[in-house]
Amino acid sequence: MDILQPSRPLPALQPARAPWRPAGCDNIALVLQGGGALGAYQAGIYQALYEAGLQPDTVAGVSIGGINAAIIAGNPPERRVEQLRTFWEGITARPVSLFTPDGDFARKATNAWSSLLTTLLGQPGFFTPNKISPWLSPRGTKTATAFYDTTALRETLLRLVDFDLLNRGTVRYAAGAVNVLNGNFAYFDNTRTTILPEHVMASGALPPALPMVQVGTDYYWDGGLVSNTPLQHVLDNAACLHMLVFQVDLFSARGPLPRDMYDVLARQKDIQYSSRTRFVTDYFRAKHDRDLLLKTLLAKIPDDQLNDDERKLKALLANMPEATILELIYQQAAYETQAKDYEFSAASMSEHWNSGYLDMQRTLRHRDWLTVPTGDSGVVVHDIHRVDD
Repeated sequence: MDILQPSRPLPALQPARAPWRPAGCDNIALVLQGGGALGAYQAGIYQALYEAGLQPDTVAGVSIGGINAAIIAGNPPERRVEQLRTFWEGITARPVSLFTPDGDFARKATNAWSSLLTTLLGQPGFFTPNKISPWLSPRGTKTATAFYDTTALRETLLRLVDFDLLNRGTVRYAAGAVNVLNGNFAYFDNTRTTILPEHVMASGALPPALPMVQVGTDYYWDGGLVSNTPLQHVLDNAACLHMLVFQVDLFSARGPLPRDMYDVLARQKDIQYSSRTRFVTDYFRAKHDRDLLLKTLLAKIPDDQLNDDERKLKALLANMPEATILELIYQQAAYETQAKDYEFSAASMSEHWNSGYLDMQRTLRHRDWLTVPTGDSGVVVHDIHRVDD
């Protein structure tokens, strides 16, 4: 057997099925967690969705998820996979090795070298090291608060995202960020805000590596500091829509017991950034149950005994939103470490993309999962990695 193996190619784009919508579904939402280099997994997810004819009405993301979401919402359907591929092939273009080593130990060493190159050189079309270290920069200067410059990302976004199309709202777009001064979480939503490259960059401005981004008079950092998933924003704004939600997580809340310090660092990052996906779904379920109880109680009271606010609430609860959430969680390879989110080799990128592509194809085989519940069922969650295929 050869010791060295060539990097796995990205899956060829297949002809897309005609757009369709599952039974009972008013809105298809794609919810993308932050996770740096792991974001290629989300691109593979989208390719499989596109080929299946399932086009999202809503895309929301945090950090790298906000960037992927902007490329999707800022391009017509037939160009989205192409533009995602251009982005991911561009930012992983720097050679690391001509081959992908076979075996966990050799691959872990190659990935460590790749992540070191990222630390020293940045990534093309994404971020570059500041010429002056923040430790040596005068207090209050631009280079004093970050190790890298993201001017290249702005240029990449302008090249790959049609912001006029994004802001026309054909697809609802939202990106999460946190206000540096007050610590409040904010969503930049194209139904309320004219989205600029700065809004997308702010969602992914993870300190201390990347610089805070000014939007208007405020400064923002990566939304993952507060919540690494925009699921709650999507569900809170469902109105009366019955939604099919594809929730794509890049960090797994579940994992093995650490065996050494490398495992500890990796597990810490997984727990920190796996965020509140389960918490949000549990919260939404509990809120739905309370609203259902209130709906039942109000139905027993004649309208002439209700005041105006109570009648408005009764009308609002008459058509409560339902949601089916298909949760896809990236499964870490045995040779990946805590550096997996800043290991930008082309080999790892193609593996992440292919993994997302295959996971979505496996998910879509469960056709019964795609039906949105009716009859005040609330929220139903399916996870491809917790069932037998």
